[in-house]
Amino acid sequence: MSTVTTTSADDPAVSTRSPLIGWLAVVSVMLGIFSIVTTEILPIGLLTTIGSSFTISDGMAGLMMTMPGFLAAISAPLVTVATARIDRRLMLCVFMLLLALANFLAAAAPTYWLVLVSRVMVGITIGGFWSIGAGLAPRLVRPESVGRATAVIFSAVPLGSVLGVPVGTFIGDVSGWRMAFVVMGILTVGVLIMMLVVIPALPPEEVTRLNVLGGMLRSTNTRFALLATFLVVLAHFGAYTYVTPFLEDVTRVSTGAITVFLLVYGAAGIVGNFVGGSMVGRHPRATFGVAAGMIAGATLLLPVLGRWGIGAIALLIVWGIAYGAVPVSSQTWFSKAAPHAPEAASVLFTASFQATISIGALVGGLIVDRTSPSTVMALAGATAVLMVVTVWIHFASRLTWPENA
Repeated sequence: MSTVTTTSADDPAVSTRSPLIGWLAVVSVMLGIFSIVTTEILPIGLLTTIGSSFTISDGMAGLMMTMPGFLAAISAPLVTVATARIDRRLMLCVFMLLLALANFLAAAAPTYWLVLVSRVMVGITIGGFWSIGAGLAPRLVRPESVGRATAVIFSAVPLGSVLGVPVGTFIGDVSGWRMAFVVMGILTVGVLIMMLVVIPALPPEEVTRLNVLGGMLRSTNTRFALLATFLVVLAHFGAYTYVTPFLEDVTRVSTGAITVFLLVYGAAGIVGNFVGGSMVGRHPRATFGVAAGMIAGATLLLPVLGRWGIGAIALLIVWGIAYGAVPVSSQTWFSKAAPHAPEAASVLFTASFQATISIGALVGGLIVDRTSPSTVMALAGATAVLMVVTVWIHFASRLTWPENA
């Protein structure tokens, strides 16, 4: 790996720092990721409301999900390389400030294009913060606590799914969609203040260059990780971005009921996150493949069984459990493909995942504007089936990961 070491990985400051302060720093990073995840997916529950306020189609409103993904995919490698020699605490705080400004801009935007500008800012934040923050646990707590601290940091993903969309939808129903972004802006400012208080100075430990990422792409395992991630994330976000129009048009449930449905989906995602996380280390192919198969089954059956509330909510539970295991499974595949370059693997995971989120939202929007939400669900299911086939091919080819993975 082409790196330049600037500080020791065994930072003596960790052993002398108060454990409480270390854990508060971990919580602040977790809250930062929670704010990012919630802001990124907030438009899903507010899609039709925002669209009607600007008199645009559901597909056009879906650009709010497309923009952050594209920008995150670009910013993850570029920001990591460009800021590699800057204190990581400073960069985390800069990204939180940018996220707060993005939320306030969206809340005040008089035109839709300004909302999209705010989503560009969100995308830059996602790519930069994730690439830096995801691996900080060893620098914040003592070695025996790193595993738990990492779990706490990544718990922000399912928590954002559980609370972000349904709570944002509820606030939008009660006080208007703009207030949902105001609340997120205030929360982000609070997280920024907490970071300034509890996170210590974090000089960069190593400098990752772009040629490291290029070298990873020559690995067959990395290419399989990219393909599997692309297919399953495309299937998920191509459909889930438009789950609110589906529940309105096909299931015909009230706005208040949609909030409950999304809350149940998010709670199932927490279960899937911890179940998948406990299994993927021992059974990476089976965990990833089963998750994709469950997404395929849920989305293929929704146009049929989703016409009734009980059928829709049951399938959303299956879908939530399945998707909860996807991020940890994808990241594990990238890590196993390049165990010698963990930071580069994290950057590539972030970039590919976010790029596919935006593609999924874009493709789903084009389809839903020309056909129906049911068609989007069916096509997403077919795409998830292709991902299951990809995992089977990886198994049938008897490919193995490096021994130190």
